[in-house]
This record gives sequence, structure tokens and C-alpha cells, in this order.
Amino acid sequence: MATAVLLLTCADRPGIVAAVAEFVLRHGGNIVHAEQHTDRGAGVFFQRVEYELDGFGLARDEIEPAFAPLAERFAMQSQLMFSDTRPRLALFVSKQGHCLYDLLARWRMGELPVEVAMVISNHLDHQPAAASFSVPFHHLVVAARDPKVELQALELIEGAGVDVVVLARYMQILSPQLCESLAGRAINIHHSFLPSFKGAKPYYQAHDRGVKLIGATAHYVTAELDEGPIIEQDVERVDHSLTPNELAAVGHDVENVVLARAVKWFVERRVLLNGHKTVVFR
Repeated sequence: MATAVLLLTCADRPGIVAAVAEFVLRHGGNIVHAEQHTDRGAGVFFQRVEYELDGFGLARDEIEPAFAPLAERFAMQSQLMFSDTRPRLALFVSKQGHCLYDLLARWRMGELPVEVAMVISNHLDHQPAAASFSVPFHHLVVAARDPKVELQALELIEGAGVDVVVLARYMQILSPQLCESLAGRAINIHHSFLPSFKGAKPYYQAHDRGVKLIGATAHYVTAELDEGPIIEQDVERVDHSLTPNELAAVGHDVENVVLARAVKWFVERRVLLNGHKTVVFR
């Protein structure tokens, strides 16, 4: 059964929850899930409300205009999406393909409610994989920060109506201009538990420090390398006996799970930005 999801952010004050619930009830809606969070330090309120569309008294294109007076009353930032509308996703990848294959497999099995619009890579290694999933593959020959190549990538994204870009081990640094164009809709997987071991070869850094836990971090892409708001993290216990390559093998599994969770939560509209942090309604 299709549902509508409202994501709301505003200054915290009494009456917000009651007003939103009353709006849904007044139009014959049935709330099936609701979560809220208040950042006490910043005085900011966040809410995710999901309700059934069956029996709701407003057509889909009438909901936002009808909700506008309430949003204005509380000075809310609001987003509306529908569960049967699948966001279009672009996957960027370099030579390491484990995250790409994992996301494609989850999508094919119905675990990710998206449409994979394309795979973009600076290598040809994964063209056969994209073809096997009937996904268009685009090979960008030059390093990503070349302005002409970045413009080509952006034209591909916008031309295909892509809603979210996933850097699935895309080992190129995006320019500030491209990061700005993709702000709030690009997710990266970093093969480390940030803020530790930023930059290149984190498994070698971890091995050199003799860590007992390794992890992975999915975060929004920003112009500051590996500094974007964190969506999800996880860790796996390791010990002194593992080589850097063995650490990487363990880490690949963590990366797959962390990135898949982050993408799923994003497309289900469970993630709200809170400055340099996120609120994630699981």
C-alpha cells in the first residue's frame, strides 16, 4: 500500500506534533509511522511522518499546497515523497567493485527501492557487470577533477533525472563546484571509521597503528575531503595477525553493509541534515 512521507525541520516549539497529526487526520489519513527528535542544544525539531494514501482526501499534487499554511505557521522546511516513487540512482566506481556489485545485487533482489539509472567509471573493469544488470555504463577517461569531464558527468546525471549519486569506491576527488552541484544528494563510502584514517590507504594506516577495530563510514559528499555529515558507520573486530590485505578483505564486507544501509535510508527519506551532522530515523 502506497504511503506518503513528510520530513519536517523547524525551530522547536509546542504544538508541532499535534498540528501535523491533525492535518493528516483532517484529510482522512492514517499515520502508520512517526518519529521525532529535538536537538536541545540548537533548539531544532525534526520529524518524519508516514501515512497511508488509501482514503486520504487530497490528491498527491494537492498535499503540499494544503500543507503550506501549516509549514508557514511553524517556519518549517518540509519535504514530501511517496513510497511507490523510486528515486533514480547513479553509481560512480573505480577499480574496486565490491560496493558496486553489492548495491546492484540488492537492487535486483528488491531490497533497494530505487531505479539504477547508470554506472559511471574512470575504468572499464566493471562494464560487463553493468551490462549483466542491463544498466547503462559510461566511461570517463580523464581524472574526475578535469572540468570537461566533470561537466560531462553532471550532464549525464541531470539528463537522466538522477536523484542520488553514490560514490561506491570512486577513488577520485570531486571539485568544489561539482560537490556544490550535488549537495545533499551525493553519498560516499569511506573505508575507515571516520574521523580516523582519512585520505588514501586507510587499511595500511590502520595496520600500521595496530588497531583492534576497523570500520567504514557512509557520509554526504562535500568539498572538504571525508568531512561530510555522517549517515552510517559500523566496525569489525580484528587482531595483530592480519595483513593490510586481510584487513581490507574484512573491511569490504563492512563497507558493503554500511553503504547499503545509508542508501536505503536516504531513498526512504529517513535522513535529515542537522548542520554538520545528520538525524537518521531508522
